[in-house]
Amino acid sequence: MRVIITRPAADSHAWVDALQAAGHQVLALPLIEVGPVKHLKPVVQAWTQWSEFQAAMFVSAQAVRYFFDSQPDQFAAGASVPRCWATGPGTHKALLQAGVPDACIDSPGADASQFDSEALWQRVRSQVQAGKPVLIVRGQDVDSQPDAALKGSGRDWLAQQLQAAGASAQFVVAYERRAPVWVAEQKAQASEAAMDGSLWCFSSSQGIENLKLILPTQIWAQARCVATHPRIAQTAKDLGFGEVQMAKPSLPDLLASLESLA
Repeated sequence: MRVIITRPAADSHAWVDALQAAGHQVLALPLIEVGPVKHLKPVVQAWTQWSEFQAAMFVSAQAVRYFFDSQPDQFAAGASVPRCWATGPGTHKALLQAGVPDACIDSPGADASQFDSEALWQRVRSQVQAGKPVLIVRGQDVDSQPDAALKGSGRDWLAQQLQAAGASAQFVVAYERRAPVWVAEQKAQASEAAMDGSLWCFSSSQGIENLKLILPTQIWAQARCVATHPRIAQTAKDLGFGEVQMAKPSLPDLLASLESLA
């Protein structure tokens, strides 16, 4: 089976290697490009307040990497570390790689039905302290308005839960997202993969929206995909994908899905 990995380039290598090791033909066609924000002042300000937050919620592994890449050189090694919240195993792993002790990380259990803000909230709601802020570290589209950091699937929902619990949310944008610029060969490969039985793997609704922008006239009725969340699955259906399956955003779950579809 040929599998199309659409994750950002920096996140795709481990997935490509694991799928190839399992005997699949793999093609990486990143549907999102990520990079640092142009204005780091809000991130630096968040670091100055680091010990004041009761927790910091990271929406993705990219949020972890770019936020910690901006950690000031003079940051005290022994400074108080707030709880760090992750929505899934990839973000949890990125926090460990950034040097956050595992005992300081909260994320949905491996047996959670979904890895998202709702599942995370079930894990952390009992520890939330009224009157103390929670930092939400996320990305933003390059053409977004300044208040767009307050929006995003699950992020504003989590902020509402925090407010209801007497706490507050402070957003900071640590990285920027943009649609990739594909060369003619990539467009041809994607068009072929829409009709030849290849299995697309989607971990972002925005990536699917970018695919629509890149190939606006493509018909997807013969295409099939695996999505890592119901909202992503619905976006794929809205684009016209003929077959949409679900899998958790982890390599073991993806491999299990591929075996069932083979």
